[in-house]
Formats: sequence, structure tokens, C-alpha cells
Amino acid sequence: MRKLTCSLVLAMACHLTAAQAVDVDARHSSITVKVEKSGLFSAFAHNHTIQAPIASGKLDTEKRTAVLMFNAKEMKVLDEGVKGPERADIDQTMKSDKVLDVQHFPEIRFVSTSITPQDGGRYLAHGDLTLHGTTRPVEFPITFSKDRYTGSVKLKQTDFGITPVSIAGGAVKVKDAIEIVFEIVPGRN
Repeated sequence: MRKLTCSLVLAMACHLTAAQAVDVDARHSSITVKVEKSGLFSAFAHNHTIQAPIASGKLDTEKRTAVLMFNAKEMKVLDEGVKGPERADIDQTMKSDKVLDVQHFPEIRFVSTSITPQDGGRYLAHGDLTLHGTTRPVEFPITFSKDRYTGSVKLKQTDFGITPVSIAGGAVKVKDAIEIVFEIVPGRN
């Protein structure tokens, strides 16, 4: 009887621990990258909106950890008002060795190192972001509301070894700073 009780307690403990870690609901989560232009003739260029679908992710609310992974090849330019062929050119440039170099760096990964509760459903996340083969620490606020985590973080492309695209001798260029806006929905395991 004692072995049965110990086995039952152990099984329940394993179940409770496993229940805390859930996969990210990739279908209902979204990551959007906002890239702005600058330069003398920037009025003739576009700001870019890029969708970065989540390939996989895991959230553990008890341990306050998060891991998110993206396939760089799956990122997609969404720019409104841009015709298909021009959008395809922008997308191709983004994935080329001039920017993300998806052939050499196919994965983008975020791994939290700590997520600290603040007041009112807010948190402060610290973690390591690996982009373009470079891992750098990042910090950003998160809000939990309506069964989802939301927030944004600004990064510099040059911090990750990416040279912002420049055309027409620098008369039009992409700003170094980009903004990543996210909405992460925990799955139901």
C-alpha cells in the first residue's frame, strides 16, 4: 500500500509539474517586426512590416521561463500598398546575405534568463536573443491580459552584425533601430 501511495504521489507531482509548462499557441500568437526608413529621399521609400511566425515555443508559468524559436525563412514582408513583385524583392533582400542571411542563420531564438513579476499583470523579461548568429541579452516589459502576453522591444540591427540596407548612395536607408511587437498565447496542454 505504501508503494502504491508513493507511486500515486509521484505521478501527481510529475503531472502538476508538466502542467505548468505549455507550448505556445503558434496559430494565435503573433510577432511583428517594424522597420522604418530614413535618408534624404526616404519619402519615396516604404517602412516595412514583417511577420515572424513562431516555429515553436514553450512557456512555464511556475518557473517563469519562456523559449521561442522562429525559422528566418518563414518571415514574410506584409507592407501594405506595395505590389506583389516589389514585395517579393523586399522579402528576397531581407532573407539574403545582405540582411538575415537565412542560408547561414536559419533560426532566431529567444531564451529567457528571468521573468520578474511587477504590479498589475506586468512582468520584466530578461533573456538571450540569437539573431544572425549573434547572441545578445535583451530586456523588455510584458503585460498579461485576456489570456495572452503582449509587449514590444526595440533592437539595433548592428548589435547583431546586420548592416542596415542602404540604396541610392545612402539617400534611402533602413534605420538601425527596429521594433518587435508580440502577442503570445499559451496553448492548452
